Amino acid sequence: MSENDQPRRRWSRSLLFALGWILTGLGVIGLILPLMPGTVFLIAAAWCFSQSSPRFEAWLVGHPRLGSHVRRWRETGAIARRAKYLACGSMALSFVLLTRTSAPPIALATAAFCLVGAGLYVASRPEG
Repeated sequence: MSENDQPRRRWSRSLLFALGWILTGLGVIGLILPLMPGTVFLIAAAWCFSQSSPRFEAWLVGHPRLGSHVRRWRETGAIARRAKYLACGSMALSFVLLTRTSAPPIALATAAFCLVGAGLYVASRPEG
């Protein structure tokens, strides 16, 4: 690693660390609110922490209420049935709301493509 890479690495670690906390907060909110899938945010937060702070990654994975979702994903790639329903339902609702806006057809097509792809991925994961 060159000397120029050191500040960039420090900067990206700081951004990933901050993003990890934001995603953890969204994950907690998602576990409380019925229409927001919190598990996805916790998995993303764990990844951010794995790249920026092993200490906080260990904290999140070991947390008695939050860690089980991340551990289940890491061990088996499983998503709970309820979380699947919530995630796919939220994506469908998001698309319906998007169709009620003045979004151009290309935006609707792109969103539909991405949401269908994400929904198929979520639906294809094992249940746990």
